Amino acid sequence: MKRLVILISGRGSNMEAIVKACAAQGWSAEVAAVISNRPDAGGLQFAAQHGIATAVVDHKAYSSREAFDAELARVIDGYAPDLVVLAGFMRILTPGFTAHYARRMLNIHPSLLPAFTGLHTHERALEMGCKIAGVTVHFVTAELDHGAIVMQAAVPVRAGDDAKSLSARVLAAEHQIYPQSVRWFLEDALVWDGDRVHHRDGMAQSLFLA
Repeated sequence: MKRLVILISGRGSNMEAIVKACAAQGWSAEVAAVISNRPDAGGLQFAAQHGIATAVVDHKAYSSREAFDAELARVIDGYAPDLVVLAGFMRILTPGFTAHYARRMLNIHPSLLPAFTGLHTHERALEMGCKIAGVTVHFVTAELDHGAIVMQAAVPVRAGDDAKSLSARVLAAEHQIYPQSVRWFLEDALVWDGDRVHHRDGMAQSLFLA
């Protein structure tokens, strides 16, 4: 049985979606732990209520990113995960950390990468007059919001949208494609072709929502 460790910084809605999908779809996997860098992260309570181990590595207690990442890696590795999942984990990770989990750490970003890396993605999409927005699941590398794309979902930008309404539409898409991407990894369905990833059976890695 494969093991997941999920990292969160807040309410962890994508973590919830993954936990629920794992149970409902009968994955041959378990969420071994949910770890946060914030003691007040709301998702910790959800995890505990579902019998999942929790841990906090408070970044404020460390004098450098390297020191924090070293302790975080130590705690993660204590759960022996096959995959580390970033689910709203709001920390920039050091190259040493990303190298340690190379090709076994996923992230989700609320844009159609490579567009709009970093923060304020919805505001920037609206400012640019984009007609579609979306979300990307990708493997984590040392470069922020880069790495091989596993799956993307596109949603329309509607007349009258603001950042809040667009964010809600994108979040619904996140909750669809992140569990799917995690499941593909756990099923060994993702095949590397150089720096790119495709599904071994040719399943669509894109989703278009009305």
